[in-house]
Amino acid sequence: MANFTQDSVDIHYDDYGSGFPLLLIAPGGMRSAASFWESTPWNPITQLADEYRVIAMDQRNAGRSTAPISAEDGWATYTADQLALMDHLGCEQFHLAGMCIGGPYIMGLIGAAPERVASATLFQTIGLDENRHAFYDMFDDWAAAIRNDHPDVDEAAWKQFRSNMYDGDNFLFNVDRDFVATVPTPLLVLLGGDLYHPESSSRIVHDAAPNSTLIEHWMDGSGRTAAMKQFAAFLAEHTPPEHSR
Repeated sequence: MANFTQDSVDIHYDDYGSGFPLLLIAPGGMRSAASFWESTPWNPITQLADEYRVIAMDQRNAGRSTAPISAEDGWATYTADQLALMDHLGCEQFHLAGMCIGGPYIMGLIGAAPERVASATLFQTIGLDENRHAFYDMFDDWAAAIRNDHPDVDEAAWKQFRSNMYDGDNFLFNVDRDFVATVPTPLLVLLGGDLYHPESSSRIVHDAAPNSTLIEHWMDGSGRTAAMKQFAAFLAEHTPPEHSR
């Protein structure tokens, strides 16, 4: 629906509804783009656009967003994009909801600007649990698809970028358990359970965070219906009173 340009970074975003802002961080790994919400267990855009201002963005070099590539790129680069978009839209405070790679992105935002995050929902966050090879492969597949668009980027820069994202021992790649234990933000954690979204990562977030609620069954059937209602209630509970409807 719209694009936000800052320097040589062009971020596409879709902006729905009105009310207290909710920033959505889509699944898809390095390809995280708003269109992926259409293939999730339920689409929070259609669920919530009548109650909130729902902002769904394509991350840099994913979907309809573009940006340069450098060896300095990493989690903080994406955090800066996300905050710049919310600044551009005049959203001083907002809810966050992210699936897959959205988990680490949410923690990066809480780390950078905790006072701006009213609540955060993590749908099956990615995490490190004897699966690093899968994230290397995912990164390499994404890089191969856009490499021709960045002829100035050499192999060493691509390798360092991948290292910045997926090396190290932090269970969420960009933050560790000790950081999560300091997060006062209300968290709603929906359990993961596969190679990219190991159950262990969701449980560590829930166990470590001082203000967390865990939903174990949410993918289909009555579990999905109940989880949708709990998600809506969680957002309503943590919307600032002056913005409540």
